[in-house]
Order: sequence, then C-alpha cells, then structure tokens
Amino acid sequence: MAKRQLRIGTRASQLALWQANWVKSELEKRYPDLDVTLVKIKTTGDKILDVPLARVGGKGLFTKEIEEAMLAGEIEVAVHSMKDVPTFFPEGLGLRCITKREDPRDIVILRPGVKNWEELPIGGRIGTSSLRRKAMLLHSRPDLQMLDIRGNVETRIRKLTDDNLDAVVLAAAGMHRLGFTNQISQYLPVDVSLPAIGQGALGLESRIDDGDTNELIDFFNHPETAHAVVAERALLARLEGGCQVPIAAYGTVQDDHLTLTGLVASVDGLQMLKKTVTGPTNQAARLGTSLADDLLIMGAGKILNEVYQRETFNAGREEV
Repeated sequence: MAKRQLRIGTRASQLALWQANWVKSELEKRYPDLDVTLVKIKTTGDKILDVPLARVGGKGLFTKEIEEAMLAGEIEVAVHSMKDVPTFFPEGLGLRCITKREDPRDIVILRPGVKNWEELPIGGRIGTSSLRRKAMLLHSRPDLQMLDIRGNVETRIRKLTDDNLDAVVLAAAGMHRLGFTNQISQYLPVDVSLPAIGQGALGLESRIDDGDTNELIDFFNHPETAHAVVAERALLARLEGGCQVPIAAYGTVQDDHLTLTGLVASVDGLQMLKKTVTGPTNQAARLGTSLADDLLIMGAGKILNEVYQRETFNAGREEV
C-alpha cells in the first residue's frame, strides 16, 4: 500500500530548510507510514536583497507566497520562523502549532581583539537589518554606527570581515540550529536587547478545515511557548505594528503564570517605553493586548507614527 503523502512548504534559505527538515524528521519518526516532502517556495523577502526590509513595504514578506501555495492545494503544511508570521492570516488558514522555543536571545559576533559588547570602540560599526536591534543597542550605546546587512546567517557572519565591521548581531536560535554556536562572542541580556515577537519558536500553519493534517501535526505544539508567543503577538496586533518596527516583547511562563515584557522605541533609541506585566496563562492574549494599551497610554502611538513616517513602510521582517 502506498505511503500517505504530506507536503511541507518552506523558504529555501539554509535556516528555513533546517527548520523544515527538522519538522519532516519528527513527523517521519512518529508516523513511519508517512512520506513527507519539502516544497521550496521563493518569497518576496527572498527576492529583494538590496533594500532594507523596513523600506520594502507590504505584509507577509516571508509568508505570502507560501500561503498562496497552501490555498492552491500545493502544500498541506507551512513551517515558519514565528517572528516572520504576520498577526493576521488569509481566510481559511491558521497557525496550528507553536513549537518549543530555542534560546530567544540576540547574540553578537565580535571582530578579533574585542572581548565583549561593552568594550566596542567609540563609533563602532555594527551590522544588523533590524530596526528593533538598532533602537535598543543605540539606547545603550548612542555612539555606535548601525549598518544594514541582509542575507542568510553565513552571509551576515562573513560581513564582519567583508564590510570591516566591529560586530554583527544575530539571533541565538539560528546560530544554534545551524551549528555556529562556537562563533558566538556574547549573548545579549534581554534587558539590553529584548527579543523580537516569537523569536526562537517555529510556527506550523495549515488549512483550518484540514482535520487529517491538523491531527498529524498537533503534537508539535508546546503549551508554555504557545502561551508566551500568543501574548507577544497580541501585543503586536494591538499596536498595529509591522514586523520590522522597533517593537519587542518577550513572555516567560512559570507554573500557570505568564510574565510579559513589552517595548516600543524610536529608531535612534532616544525614546524607549518598556513595561512588564504578569497574569494567568489562560489569559495570554488579553494580557498582551492590555500591555499594548498601557504602552499606548505611555506614548507608544506617537513614537510608532514617527517611525512609519520616517521609514515609509507597513511591515517587513528580519530573518535571523
């Protein structure tokens, strides 16, 4: 009898393929009679490499084409980095699972001779594509020069030398997954660089009415991570933030309680609003929305409006 088929849609970047292959492997271990294939799909964000994502415009830069393939019946499941996933889905599609989170922190890779982040020279050249990272690091060190870098993990690491940078900033999760842990110079504390919404977690998207597929993938959902990420995404949705604006949120769960920190900053890091709240995990979405409202009362709307006017975009997304 022929094996049951399941098609996973994924971007073709090195990190995206690692993530999709991990999902494939876990599915085939759990279901020996399942034949899983990967369908590589090039997204808008993959095609535009010479412009900072914050200026590209449009939502779902790394998900739209994959979702179109799902709606067309070409794939059953999509595997995304959670921080690439917009807060709203096309009709008929939904986020079915959020996987256990990898290390959510940002990391720096420093040029030889620099021992740690605190010892970067005055006016040091820092490579990052993320307005979130730029804002928070400039808040700590307004003297630093922030330079846009794009590309996959290896490309960004090479830019340390190729572009004569003092440091590049990346996500710990991507470094770990691709086997580059030994190249990490320093993990940045979350009070210095608060993670992006969903950073370190993967999301599995599927058709809402595809009961068979949804039953197959449900085991990937990690409740603690899901509660935290749901709260983070509720904050983002309430702030109507694009994925590349200087908004950050990070939730942690202990027992049945969720602690959520949210942040909104100006691009230059001079203005920064930050607050932490706690509440029951079964109220995760409400907690995120409430924290966003608190930040709006504190003045987040004015900061975000200035960011949108400056960057002239709706949304984008850092990849790693």
